[in-house]
Amino acid sequence: MKFTPGEMRVKFPGDTYSHKPAGAGIVPAAAAMYSRIFAGPLAWLCHKAAKGKCDDYAWVWASDWLTDILEDYCPLEACGLDYFRKLDGPCVVVANHMSTLETFVLPGMLRPSRPVTFVVKKSLVEMPFFGPVMRSRDPLVVGRKSPREDLATVINGGREMLEKDISIVVFPQSTRSLEFDIRHFNTIGVKLAQRAGVPVVPLALKTDAWGQGKIIRDFGRIRRGMPVRFRFGAPIEIQGNGKSEHAAICDFISSTLADWQAQDGVNK
Repeated sequence: MKFTPGEMRVKFPGDTYSHKPAGAGIVPAAAAMYSRIFAGPLAWLCHKAAKGKCDDYAWVWASDWLTDILEDYCPLEACGLDYFRKLDGPCVVVANHMSTLETFVLPGMLRPSRPVTFVVKKSLVEMPFFGPVMRSRDPLVVGRKSPREDLATVINGGREMLEKDISIVVFPQSTRSLEFDIRHFNTIGVKLAQRAGVPVVPLALKTDAWGQGKIIRDFGRIRRGMPVRFRFGAPIEIQGNGKSEHAAICDFISSTLADWQAQDGVNK
């Protein structure tokens, strides 16, 4: 895969996508996959960011490179992509949050269709090496110490970005979790969409193939052969206070996860 500046790679061209690994392999998946990722797309993108050259094209290229590596170990499926790409304007993507994996894969899945950024916690933009990559994406940064301040940051900064036709991905859970608990799934994405007058596109994802580490939480066990799944739902226009729309988003995510977990189990 050769990088060409100014050329956006499109790995996910249709409404659905499916890829299965060619073989099982004999090397432990975590050791094999992480060594390739660290020496490949992460090192390359961090180098780009350090030189001030981490633009959207490089971001997507590195995302797809990492996804290509992932697919040597785990099947990947995505559906409903047209719900996002065929909108007339920007939207707020509201998703559950299981692992580090989705933040690496989603740029290549979403950015070729329209400009996009993320709501991220402050620690991510302060990380050594990878911090400059996150800062180059002009994310909405929240401290997660004061819910009131975080809400103001997302609402005010998010409206400005949406007015510039930049869609925003929000993970409303307080932290990454294998379990989807509605009590910890806040309404910040719905409130932003309501204030900005844009739709919400719900996203259910199952990325427990990429585990959480005991020493470094972002990099844990890799469960070879465990499917990685993404499903986008139909856009939802927010009416009134958004309570019924928030409930509909939660129902979409929880019911989709229940279907997947019945098929795949849960990586604990």
